[in-house]
Amino acid sequence: MWISTLLISILRLLLGASARFESTPDLSGQRIYFANHTSHIDTLAIMAALPREARLNTRPLAAADYWGKNRFLRYIATRGLNSVLIDRNSRAGGNPLEPVHRVMEQGCSVIIFPEGTRRFQALPGEFKSGLYRLHQAFPQALLVPVYLDNLYRSMPKGKHVPLPIICTIRIGDPLSVVENEAIGDFLSRAREAVVRLAK
Repeated sequence: MWISTLLISILRLLLGASARFESTPDLSGQRIYFANHTSHIDTLAIMAALPREARLNTRPLAAADYWGKNRFLRYIATRGLNSVLIDRNSRAGGNPLEPVHRVMEQGCSVIIFPEGTRRFQALPGEFKSGLYRLHQAFPQALLVPVYLDNLYRSMPKGKHVPLPIICTIRIGDPLSVVENEAIGDFLSRAREAVVRLAK
């Protein structure tokens, strides 16, 4: 969509946002990209890093309590970036990932920020269980770690326009699958895969 193309062009101009793949990726299969979360432009940065053919089939996850709170933000999220809005405050017994399941059942790849909220620091905090639950529901999808470098400096808390600081999106090799892995071990290993890309 033209909005997405325009936003990506502006981001690349301001931040020189460039992608560094750990090795040549095979983007033909379904993927779950998971990354550290430091600013409101993280999703756009990852989308800008992906080749156009992969971008067309990738749906970012976005918090409905922020991106759905007014018409403008909802339009940017859903029409501009093709995001899936999820309810982080779902009632007991509800599954906030249900909308994600629907798009993944259609073969889409997704972008998730396992910390659940932004952290204005270089390294990610503790990962929440959503990434593990998606992996359990869609074991065929490749788990791809992503590290966003410098975005927390480019758009710190309270800023609405990114500062012109060079940013890099580092995309790692898919996480290996371990049979019957405990949730805590999985989440620690996934977080470490993102941290490793920061070094």
